[in-house]
Amino acid sequence: MKKGLIALIILVVIVFGLYQWAVGFNNTAVEYEANAKTAWSNVESAYQRRNDLIGNLVKTVQGAADFERGTLTDVIEARAKATSTTVDANNLTPEKLAAFQEAQTGLTGALGKLMVVVERYPELKANQNFLELQSQLEGTENRINVERDRFNEKVNIYDIHTTKFPGKILAGWFGFEEMPRYKADAGSENAPEVNFDFN
Repeated sequence: MKKGLIALIILVVIVFGLYQWAVGFNNTAVEYEANAKTAWSNVESAYQRRNDLIGNLVKTVQGAADFERGTLTDVIEARAKATSTTVDANNLTPEKLAAFQEAQTGLTGALGKLMVVVERYPELKANQNFLELQSQLEGTENRINVERDRFNEKVNIYDIHTTKFPGKILAGWFGFEEMPRYKADAGSENAPEVNFDFN
């Protein structure tokens, strides 16, 4: 009778310990996942700020009567594509993240061409509103980079927690999947070609 009671107590202690471990793992994974999702929201917020600034920039540039319409149209179309490509933080797959990144890269390229063309328009370069928007855009680009780095840090913490053994077993049971990271744009490892033509 005593041996049966001792065995039962030991079994209850083991089961309770495993339960506590599983609850602790789950709660920590939920917290890390929420932090990563919040970081993703901050990335989207930074991109939204950029999109809003670009809208104001386009309106300012449109005021230049002889400004190259094709370049402006490219920016408007790239902005429309970038704002229509969104990713739900609850369904952050590598494919959806790549599509989002591709749309943002397209807008970055169109905006870069716009800034090069602006160099030919002294009245725009002297426009205080344009200069202020340009400065805010530069600051926003820095903010975007910071937010992407923070997102990757939060995803890294979450992924380590859910993929290390034995937590990986529990992650599968509780439905925690590895989250994708924000990656550098294709070709960004190559230095850009710079042409200093002052003529």
